Amino acid sequence: MGFLQWIRRRGDTPRRRDDQELAGLTERLTALSPRLRLVPHYEKRLASRLATALEAIRPTVTSLPAPREASEAAWATDPHIHAYFGTPADVPRAFSRCPDLREFFERTPEADHAYAVLGMAMNERRTLGVALEGDVMRADVPQTLVSFTDHQVRICADSDAGLRAEILLRMLDQLAIEAIAQFAAGKGRRDTLEREITLLKAQLKLYERQGTGLRSMVGGAMADASAIQAVKDEIASNDSELAALGHGGDTLERQLECLGEVLADAANRMHVDSRTVRLSQVNVLLSADSTVPGEDLELLCAHVPGDPPLVRWFSLVRYARADMLSQATLLDEAARML
Repeated sequence: MGFLQWIRRRGDTPRRRDDQELAGLTERLTALSPRLRLVPHYEKRLASRLATALEAIRPTVTSLPAPREASEAAWATDPHIHAYFGTPADVPRAFSRCPDLREFFERTPEADHAYAVLGMAMNERRTLGVALEGDVMRADVPQTLVSFTDHQVRICADSDAGLRAEILLRMLDQLAIEAIAQFAAGKGRRDTLEREITLLKAQLKLYERQGTGLRSMVGGAMADASAIQAVKDEIASNDSELAALGHGGDTLERQLECLGEVLADAANRMHVDSRTVRLSQVNVLLSADSTVPGEDLELLCAHVPGDPPLVRWFSLVRYARADMLSQATLLDEAARML
């Protein structure tokens, strides 16, 4: 940033900075559907709902725990890193295989560390294990074994603050994606309703003409008044649902309104839950009254909307450039496993 730009930013009032932030975020949200910018006053119409979304998701982002040091050494000292990876060597191996992390270090040569979101799948498997019950060692004790797989790093930054800002942007992106999906589903429903109404109206005309057409000459079962009324009721119901979906002619207006509705409902659509568990050194799930040595861990879970919805466990981490394994090392390891 140039010196003049810095002076201008320092001279901005809080209100002006807020307006600039909302304008920038509005452009990001509509980038997925640029034609929305053709709707008159689209920025103003989204402003209050975007502010509502920010109020809902900012506390979630700021309340996330501080990034954990992820390294072979941390495996022995941090119970979370110990639980996430089977062995110390698995830590650099998993991070070094993440293309987004490698690309981050390539484009930011001045960064010695990457602050990142480590996403994982968590599996709980019931098994029989060895445990001490009283003075007797038993080998057939039911246990739940917890494991973490599919380690991925997709979001990276050069600082904790930068990482949290990126997480907030990705959450807004997700809301925009959900709005597109919701609008597309509504449009699909509109097409179905319009086809149903056309068929029902044709059926109704046939019913109503049965008293004057060929049936009056050759005989046969006649449609009674209740069947005709049932078709009329179904037509009315479809008409009502179609009206609720909005007019087909103002597609962009309806799409913009759909985006606004999703933003206003952000508090109910974006979920980050925490679960406290007690795990042994070998990741056996322990009960609160267990005498087996263990550690209490707070695990974070993100619920991502979609079809189907996605559930991923995650942790903020800090990873050193110096711990990245070379591509040659990774290829040699892969070759040894063949």
